[in-house]
Amino acid sequence: MSVRDNLTIIRENIEAACTRAGRDPADIRIVAVTKYVSVERAKEAVAAGITDLGENRDDGLLHKYETLGSEVTWHFIGTLQSRKVKNIIDKVDYIHSLDRLSLAQEIEKRATKRVKCFVQVNVSGEATKHGVSKEEVIPFIQQLRDFSKIEVVGLMTMAPYTDDEALLRRCFRQLKILQESVQALHIPNAPCTELSMGMSNDYVIAIEEGATFIRLGTSLVGHES
Repeated sequence: MSVRDNLTIIRENIEAACTRAGRDPADIRIVAVTKYVSVERAKEAVAAGITDLGENRDDGLLHKYETLGSEVTWHFIGTLQSRKVKNIIDKVDYIHSLDRLSLAQEIEKRATKRVKCFVQVNVSGEATKHGVSKEEVIPFIQQLRDFSKIEVVGLMTMAPYTDDEALLRRCFRQLKILQESVQALHIPNAPCTELSMGMSNDYVIAIEEGATFIRLGTSLVGHES
């Protein structure tokens, strides 16, 4: 299917989920995850109306940036090694994987403008997942108070890959509660109004539980490599 056709189905699903949750579909931002597709497929997504592209490797982002550049808003969504920050920091608008102080320090050192960051939280507690623990979220964000180049716009998580709807809802709900707790602290550089959660297999549930950014790869642009 074309990206445009996929996007039509996704938008219908978003609208239905928002209706059930009493939300406005306009509050949901779709990030097309293009790490497994070509530049041509990414361009097809942009032509279909997608304005946000996400990559999880610096080389993949740089390759597509050469062609699409500032046409779109760029999201770095994968684990970011501190030594790779310098490669992408002046090209990305959002980093979805801030999970340690050493990374924050490197962003602060290298950035020429304030970067919108999501703190990655390992809500499920899985050993294979990156992110700070639920208990560490607020202390970690408080450590970032004096970082002038970092704006903590929200929290991000990756839910377990499962068909267990109750488990997924619990995971997303816990992140929503954490987000509201941070927001209530009124930390100047941590408005924490956003939730990056939900992928191709679980975005509908994520929206029903409060997601504002959803990261869609397979269901939107497919998988070419």
